[in-house]
Amino acid sequence: MKTEAPAPLARNRHVLVSALGVTQILAWGSSYYLPAVLAAPIARDTDWSLASVVAGLSCGLLLAGLVSPITGRLIQRHGGRPVLAAGSLLLAAAHSLLASATAYPLYLLAWLLMGLGMSSGLYDAGFATLGRLYGQGARSAITNLTLFGGFASTVCWPLSAFLVEHGGWRIACLSYAAIHLAIGLPLHLWVIPSPPAAAPAPARAERKEVSTEGRARTRFILLASIQTLAAMIASMLSVHLLTLLQLRGVGLAAAVGLGALVGPSQVGARVAELLIGRNRHHPIWTMLASVSLLAAGVWLLLTSQTFVALALILYGAGNGIHTIARGALPLVLFDPQQYAALMGKLATPSLIVQAAAPSIGALLLDMGGGNLVLTTLALAATVNVGLCACLVAAVRR
Repeated sequence: MKTEAPAPLARNRHVLVSALGVTQILAWGSSYYLPAVLAAPIARDTDWSLASVVAGLSCGLLLAGLVSPITGRLIQRHGGRPVLAAGSLLLAAAHSLLASATAYPLYLLAWLLMGLGMSSGLYDAGFATLGRLYGQGARSAITNLTLFGGFASTVCWPLSAFLVEHGGWRIACLSYAAIHLAIGLPLHLWVIPSPPAAAPAPARAERKEVSTEGRARTRFILLASIQTLAAMIASMLSVHLLTLLQLRGVGLAAAVGLGALVGPSQVGARVAELLIGRNRHHPIWTMLASVSLLAAGVWLLLTSQTFVALALILYGAGNGIHTIARGALPLVLFDPQQYAALMGKLATPSLIVQAAAPSIGALLLDMGGGNLVLTTLALAATVNVGLCACLVAAVRR
């Protein structure tokens, strides 16, 4: 009986990935990408400063990072269905509270609730669900899921703008609450199958020799460091890119047009990885390519005013396939039976840094302008290439 368990999962694979892709678009678009459209209307309506409004997202990301290990353990123990369904409920509750917030403490409380929803509803929870179901065979499913997620801002920014224009930001939040309840929750409950039986975590006395544990610990530290630096670069650039381009003499309209190159580059690189990857090469090479492209893009952005478009294309491509690498690489570096719990641990430092990076970028802008920000990011990207080279050497050993 146990040998037949993977069959129904395999038959439902495309349906599952498509359903998760839809809910990923909704989750990302209504949480991480929400302030891009709603921050200014909220600030105008409430008389809170724009920085105070955007700080809500930082609070949410910080809490998401702190609770991610718990989310990973829950998916490891119970599978992704209850956790992702709870994520839809939490996001709906957060939007409902956000829509009714007239005092700033209530606004922050709504974003803390949003952080719990992000922890149980964004990529890490989705990757953990697929890894829990398919083990080492989850790589192509993870890649396909990132293709959907890449359209989150493309879908939800216009939707948010339409809702704000025709009903205001509070109606927009209530609409997202309804969408999570009407679309996200049913998809999570009806489409995600029950996972196979989880392998118990090995007892300490049953583990392999200490040297094996030491190698695994080294790989974990290197991988967590690489993901954290990449998250810092992406978070800081996503918030301050238009400002940095304008400080380089690019007009606002041109800066928006150049910034729009990042999204298609991310999706294009993911499609290329899907076509040429397909388990033919070790995902460590995808990770090395991602951090190398990130470094090339940031350095080119720092040193050249002529090739800004190329710099953003390289950055977008690196950022795009990095999402695939951070989902696929732990499957082959560590015990796939413990993948969900591991993803929760790996997510913590990345999400905390994502929460802090925009504020750090603003401080660097005040201290030394755009060149200081780009120099800091370029050095961080270079360090990341070195860390990835160390991880390649560790894997080859």
